[in-house]
Amino acid sequence: MAEILKNGQVHNDHWQVLHLEADADPAAQAVTAGQWLVPFNVWITQRDALKARAGEIGVWLSPHDDLNAVAAEFAAWPLVAIDFPKFTDGRGYSIAWRLRNHHKYTGELRAIGNVLVDQLFFMLRVGFDTLALDPKVSTETALKHLTPFPDVYQGSTDNPAPLFRQVDRAGATQGGARS
Repeated sequence: MAEILKNGQVHNDHWQVLHLEADADPAAQAVTAGQWLVPFNVWITQRDALKARAGEIGVWLSPHDDLNAVAAEFAAWPLVAIDFPKFTDGRGYSIAWRLRNHHKYTGELRAIGNVLVDQLFFMLRVGFDTLALDPKVSTETALKHLTPFPDVYQGSTDNPAPLFRQVDRAGATQGGARS
């Protein structure tokens, strides 16, 4: 069984990810018993049957999915996953941030696909709480890289206030020097 990082801890992953062949019909795709993350297009074409399986069906999003359509549906899912098809594709960061901040998604948000060590800290900053690591990455190595910086300057989903808003400026004189 694969392992995931959820809220900074290692857990067994009971979810299977359903991938379609390029020319497969999403309406004809069988979703067997168990906990499945299905592509959003499978959810849309099989909504009624999959909705009846509450708690066992989550959805994974590709960079091309319409977030307004996703937001209308996500209350039915125990988790939403965002696929990182390759390391250099950063659209998943924007999708996560928009789901958390614009669409107010509060459920489990999982990064799947090509999830590598040097991305983890930034994935947590934009709102992911669960990370399904690329098979090449060990969980021990990943745990060491979750918090590489003691402080961050920019605000984000994990802490909206930028660092300058968090620093006590009492006693500071003009020019930043303290007396």
